[in-house]
Amino acid sequence: MKTYYGDREKCYKCYRPKSSCMCGHFEHINTQTKFVILMHPKEFKKVKNNTGHFTHQSLDNSELFIGIDFTCNKRINEIIATHESYILFPSQNALNLTTTYPKNSEKPMAIFLIDSTWACTKKIFTQSENLKKLKHMSFTTTKTSQYQIKIQPDENYLSTIESTLVVLELLNKWEVEHVEQTALHGFLRPFQKMIEYQQNLIANPKSHAVRFKRNTLKS
Repeated sequence: MKTYYGDREKCYKCYRPKSSCMCGHFEHINTQTKFVILMHPKEFKKVKNNTGHFTHQSLDNSELFIGIDFTCNKRINEIIATHESYILFPSQNALNLTTTYPKNSEKPMAIFLIDSTWACTKKIFTQSENLKKLKHMSFTTTKTSQYQIKIQPDENYLSTIESTLVVLELLNKWEVEHVEQTALHGFLRPFQKMIEYQQNLIANPKSHAVRFKRNTLKS
């Protein structure tokens, strides 16, 4: 299916222009763990480079919510009540998935991912009372972001889809998940194809579709 924004045709799944739709590159991975993506409205508007949409479309057992204050969101509160819920957020008391096995629970696990800038993430935490009660989860990695068309606050910061891949790999390590390696290897494909597409636009400034300045590309 497709929808229209003004006079531009766009895909309603990956929220990109139909001419650069990335849906054909999704792996569609099924997991025991539920992934809940909380997207700030400002991120929702970034239709051309938002990896939260890619993450949602790549994970069959995932749900996506857009907003800032999720305190009274009925569905989110249902998930919290019925799952062993964590939120991916680095803090002093966070469970470091790299070194620590998640405790066994009778409830299925849910991992909440905030898709926003760090400043907006703080606002979501401040206003969402239900999220404050969740246990924190983190990881340590030597990976650096492949987000070459976007300047990250720090070289160690990963995009939403890149962070999710690290989590999936670690869940596999602890045998919480059993995702095929071929699927993991292809998980970033829509993200990589998006970057490749944008780089081609930057390299060809005569294209009417270019909306990036040349100096935004990191060397």
